Amino acid sequence: MLNIPPNWGTFFVLIVSFLVFWFILKRVLFEPFLALASARDDRLRQLKEDAQRALGEAKADDEQYRREIAQARQAGAAAREKARWAAEQEVAAIVEQAREAARQTIERAQAEADRKLKLAYQQVEELSRSLALELAERLLGRRLNEREPDSELAQ
Repeated sequence: MLNIPPNWGTFFVLIVSFLVFWFILKRVLFEPFLALASARDDRLRQLKEDAQRALGEAKADDEQYRREIAQARQAGAAAREKARWAAEQEVAAIVEQAREAARQTIERAQAEADRKLKLAYQQVEELSRSLALELAERLLGRRLNEREPDSELAQ
């Protein structure tokens, strides 16, 4: 029951126990969780930068492709003055080679970006599972068997 004035001894014990529990929880739960979250954010930021860098390289390759096409057209126009039929054949070959080279470069860049993105998703998924498992273990206060169904965590 509430006493007025309050019992200062009980009040002091409650304050001290609150502070003790706060510092314990801070060391055991809050700081490790915040460190894991920060590491995950850093990893995601790095993966995003890598993906943007790969996309920039793909755009640069596309720009190079466009320059090669322009050069091929200029070469075709100059050669057309001398021999129209020979120039048309040469332009067709150059354009086809440039397109094939650009297509291969773009495919490689896209494949690399897809690979990095898949790796990022896998790393995020692994990290989220390990964080969820560690959080569940800390909340339950016991070690969880990794073979237990984690349908509650997946939802």
